[in-house]
Amino acid sequence: MTNNSIDEVKSEQFAERMMTILNDGALNLMISIGHRTALFDVMSDMPPSTSEEIANAAGLNERYVREWLGAMATGRIIDHDHEKKSYSLPQEHAAWLTRAAAPNNIAVTTQWIPLLGAVEDKIVECFKNGGGVPYEAFERFHEVMSEESRQTVIVPLLDQTLPLIPGVKERLEEGINVLDVGCGSGFALVHMAKEYPNSRFTGYDISEEAINRGNTHAAEQGLSNVTLIAKDVAEFDDVQKYDLIMTFDAIHDQADPDRVLSNINRALKDGGIYLMQDIAGSSHVHKNMDHPLGPLLYTTSCMHCMTVSLSQNGKGLGAMWGKELATQMVKNAGFTQVEIKEQPHDPINYYYIIRK
Repeated sequence: MTNNSIDEVKSEQFAERMMTILNDGALNLMISIGHRTALFDVMSDMPPSTSEEIANAAGLNERYVREWLGAMATGRIIDHDHEKKSYSLPQEHAAWLTRAAAPNNIAVTTQWIPLLGAVEDKIVECFKNGGGVPYEAFERFHEVMSEESRQTVIVPLLDQTLPLIPGVKERLEEGINVLDVGCGSGFALVHMAKEYPNSRFTGYDISEEAINRGNTHAAEQGLSNVTLIAKDVAEFDDVQKYDLIMTFDAIHDQADPDRVLSNINRALKDGGIYLMQDIAGSSHVHKNMDHPLGPLLYTTSCMHCMTVSLSQNGKGLGAMWGKELATQMVKNAGFTQVEIKEQPHDPINYYYIIRK
């Protein structure tokens, strides 16, 4: 082989991979639509059915459903019987595609691709000119984030996540002060407030839209031990106030994460615990080569997490800031003990148990 020649086998293999990427990218969009229209949920309860029967059961337009079924059948997501002109969703696939499958409904996560794709033009401009794309440019962000959080945060919170901290559930039952920094719509706090009525729960988030959504939800639940406040978390100045502080995939998004971590340290009582759930990965690309979701996480970082921070003239850490940098930043903020734990249900996040 000369310097000007190429490995034809390697080239053909890459071409085949590109074809797979094109097909899988298209399927991602259609799976997102299948989730949003509840087609997977409807089909999971149906016997093999025609496109007309499926459309009628879902209350949707048959012509669109028929074309969607074509994508799902050729993508081997659903089964198709040509002679009977019927379609069916295998239960083995429904276990990863329906709302009943939560927290294992991967169809929820497919929504990120069309959401990110909608700002592609703005991201391209950032590649050319720098800067970032602000939160408000991401339509449906809070809706999708809330649904994702229900799976990754809320469903496992009481039985899997809190037990990572010895004795915390007993303290919550007795009554302590809890803060969620970057709480979004506050659904995690509402979930905990219902379970632990003797404790008091506060949430801060910069988005008034998310806070309003959360306060409405808390009021609907009749809860008086939840307080959600629209606030820039780089600015809060509570001192020795909380027994437990939590952040759920929030620190890497911040414009000034160092300041936020210092604020958390100051707000935490002596003997308190800071639980930081954040993206699992290394700060070094070569250590993420075998990460099962590496390309997705770097893409989400580039097209959301990093750019949102940069739009505020922030640090632009990105989702893949990694455990090495995260640990160093936590210690720089004044914490002395950092323990990193993982959970079988969650390949996306690490769980940092942090003490002063």
